Amino acid sequence: MDCHAHVCGPATQFPYAQERIYTPPDATLENYQALLRMLGINRAVLVQPSVYGTDNRAMLAALKSDPHQFRGVAVISSDPKEVSDQKLSDLHAAGVRGLRCNIVDIADKSAGLPIEQLRNLAKRIQPFGWHLELLMHVNEYPDLAKTFEDFPVDLVFGHFGYAHAKHGVVDKGFQGLLDLMKHQHAWVKMTGPYRICDGDLPYVDMRPFNDAVIEANPNRLIWGSDWPHVMVKKQMPHDADLCDLLGEWVQDESLRNAILVNNPCILYDFPAFKS
Repeated sequence: MDCHAHVCGPATQFPYAQERIYTPPDATLENYQALLRMLGINRAVLVQPSVYGTDNRAMLAALKSDPHQFRGVAVISSDPKEVSDQKLSDLHAAGVRGLRCNIVDIADKSAGLPIEQLRNLAKRIQPFGWHLELLMHVNEYPDLAKTFEDFPVDLVFGHFGYAHAKHGVVDKGFQGLLDLMKHQHAWVKMTGPYRICDGDLPYVDMRPFNDAVIEANPNRLIWGSDWPHVMVKKQMPHDADLCDLLGEWVQDESLRNAILVNNPCILYDFPAFKS
């Protein structure tokens, strides 16, 4: 299962938000489904990209196209006056199983994490069994484990916690992430290694992070392609090479099966595959 991909466009049908910080080329549902067929992947999770803000229409249209193949992670306003409980129920019926919060692009970080805002969102989605996905640099938050130790819902951290490899696995924020995993509070997406290291394939600087999250809790790991690799300013990875890289980093077949099949079925509420 590919647990992290984005659908962008067509822009003529789903225009991008005016406040976006980049404009991607069209990366349509049809493009993505062709990639899934090429890779032999049956299920996927579509994550709302920042270029759409809180307008989830492109992602929801993709979910509607094949409810058995797709689940979604949406972005909504934190203001309950703008998103009713009925709207959340409608999103659940459409296949949404989590909310994404972009901490990286918060303009003013001097006040720290918007923890009360995140907690309030979590309380609203708790009845649906959803999780909160955080796009954040965990190295910027050395008290991460303490901050989220009693959080109402599971947390999912993208891109291995999005801490650049130069900080190392001993970084306090990354260690806090590992602690959350050990205590069943957090999941980690093994995605985007090219975003957090300086080299190209095989991203050797990221191998210690891979090994660390596996040691912390292999039952809290999922994998994703990060297609269509938006805002990549270095050598563009080929998705087949990323699949091969997972095979090199996770050579135990049962562990790969957990990361690619069993774990995401639990997190995203997919029916188990029939043996």
